[in-house]
Formats: sequence, structure tokens, C-alpha cells
Amino acid sequence: MPAPTPEVVSLRKLLAEHTGPAAEELVRDDGDDVQQCLACGHRCRVLPGRPGVCRVRFNEGGELRVPRGYVAGLAADPIEKKPFFHAFPGCDALSFGMLGCDYHCSFCQNWITSQTLRDNEVVAKPSFVEPEEIVRLALSNDCPVLTSTYNEPLITSEWAVEIFKLGRPHGLVGAYVSNGNATPEVLEYLRPYVDLYKIDLKAFTAEAYRKLGGNLDTVCDTIRRAHELGFWVEVVTLIVPTMNDGDDELRRMAEFLARVSVDIPWHVTAFHPDYKMQGPPRTPASTLLRAGEIGRAAGLRYVYAGNLPGQVGAWEDTCCPGCGVELIVRQGFTVRGNRLNDGACPDCGAKIAGVWGLPSSRA
Repeated sequence: MPAPTPEVVSLRKLLAEHTGPAAEELVRDDGDDVQQCLACGHRCRVLPGRPGVCRVRFNEGGELRVPRGYVAGLAADPIEKKPFFHAFPGCDALSFGMLGCDYHCSFCQNWITSQTLRDNEVVAKPSFVEPEEIVRLALSNDCPVLTSTYNEPLITSEWAVEIFKLGRPHGLVGAYVSNGNATPEVLEYLRPYVDLYKIDLKAFTAEAYRKLGGNLDTVCDTIRRAHELGFWVEVVTLIVPTMNDGDDELRRMAEFLARVSVDIPWHVTAFHPDYKMQGPPRTPASTLLRAGEIGRAAGLRYVYAGNLPGQVGAWEDTCCPGCGVELIVRQGFTVRGNRLNDGACPDCGAKIAGVWGLPSSRA
């Protein structure tokens, strides 16, 4: 790996000044000032003066320090953009993100924030902010959801939880948009403050995940555990031609999700050339339609085709698994119609899985 440029060195020093101690649930003292980080599946043993794989959690004198007090992205986005299709349809989510990632995906669509400390060609600038300001922005923009996104939220979980804790008394719901490289410890830490959890299932081979810097078994375990713990889980697969678009791989993904729960929404979305992956062509609508049919055949009740608005017909819509009627009609991130009646089909009465209002603990 080439030596960091002066700009990257300067950014690292700046970010190191905006940190706090790791949550006690997310660190283990291994002795001799070595700290094991439990925030992501890498479980880095971080030596004094060194960072973990993510570059943003580091050991300073035997204390694990973690990011705090800044954002690299902050915006009110349609919740459908996350994407969550079974939570607060038509509402905005106040989205915030920091810097860094524990993966190095060549096709990353958020590479400016995720890879800025790993790639010398990418230097993003943070904006310094306190949690109270983020919560105020959510309330002033009528956003019922606070979402940690844009980079990998697992590696900045303490910051997200600090914000979510402040939002809860106002009825704000916490959400994660994550690669799923979690540990049981971090899921337990997040569960009291996070209700919605989007997980990427990027491929279904161990080799593909090794190339991305991850582990397939860890992601599958995260999906299972998150569902068991009561997070509302939606899963996204970015379908990249020649990488993960074969029928057999898509079928194995869908069958795995159906074994966890047939009610997990599976979003199959279109790739476009980005960052370091410029070779494969854009994913055609026909591939998304094929993936959708594979998902339905596996027993999944809710399969969606994304990133090609207006080109995939009813695969953008939520339909009743009981009688088949269209319930939520979408084009892209826009909800054009919503016939749900208290989370149920108005025609046959079938309950539609999702988070359609405030969780019962806060209603």
C-alpha cells in the first residue's frame, strides 16, 4: 500500500482530535495495552498507536478511541432511498454518515466517504456537529427516522447511539444502512436504539466476500441474528453483471433469506460503473426481473427491483401476498399511492409485515 499523502495524514490527525472512548460493550482488554474491537466482524486486536482495519478506531495509550462529533454527510432523504420499503412509506429519514469502512469494495457507490482514509485519491472533508443539532434537524424537517448511512455505521456505532438516544424521547426511530459485517456484541449494543436495519448481501460465495474484505458467513449470521433480535430487516443485493448475476447464486441467496423469514423484503438493484469497477456494463432491467422471479419462486413475499425507476413494472410496488392487489405504488423513491389500512390489506385483511407506525414501546 502506498504511503499516505500529506492530505490524508492531515485528515487523520484532524479526525483523531474528534473521538471518544469506545463503548465498554464493544471493546475487550487483551492485556499489554492491546484492545480487541468488537464493533465489526474483523474483531481487530488493536495495538497501541495503531488503528483497526477500518482506520477510524485506534488504540491510544491502551484506550480504544472511536469517532465522535462530526459528519461527512447529512441530508433529509426519502426513506425509500435507504432502501426501506416496509417502514414509514413516503416519509423522509434524516441521514448522517461519518468516514471509513471495514470493506474495500471496488464498486462502492459511497466511496468518497467510505474509502477516504484508505485511498490516497479520496479525501473527504468532515463538518463538525453535536448530536443535539442532528436531532433538531430531524424534527424541523419532519423526519420520523434517524439513519446512520453513507459510510459503514458499525464502525461508528457509539456516535450513532449517542444521537439515537437523544432522538428517542421525541419518538424518532433509529436505522442502520450496513454491510452486515456485525458481531453479536454490536447487535446487542444497538438493539435498544435501532429498529430498522438494512443489510447488504453482496454475493453468495466465500471467494467474492474475501475480495471485498469481508466474510459471507458473518453476514449470513448477522441477517439471522438481526431478525431474531427483532430488528426490522430489509436486504439489498446490488446485482453486478458477471459477478453475482447467475441464476444459481441468486437462487441460493433467495432460499437463504426465505429460510430466515419469507417476510424479509429483498431488494435486487441495478449496478452502474463506479469507483474502481468500470468494466461491467450497467445491469439491465431484464436481469432484475429474472432475479425477482427467482426470489418469488423461493417463497419470498416481498421482492423489489431497484435503481431503474419506471422500467420494472410492478416490481417497485408492494403487493398483498394474500390477494395480490397493489397496496403501495412507487416510482423510484416516490410513493404514488398507499392503500394500507393500519398495516393490513383493505381488500382481504391480510397483515403486511413492516413498521408502519411507531414501535409499540414508544407509541
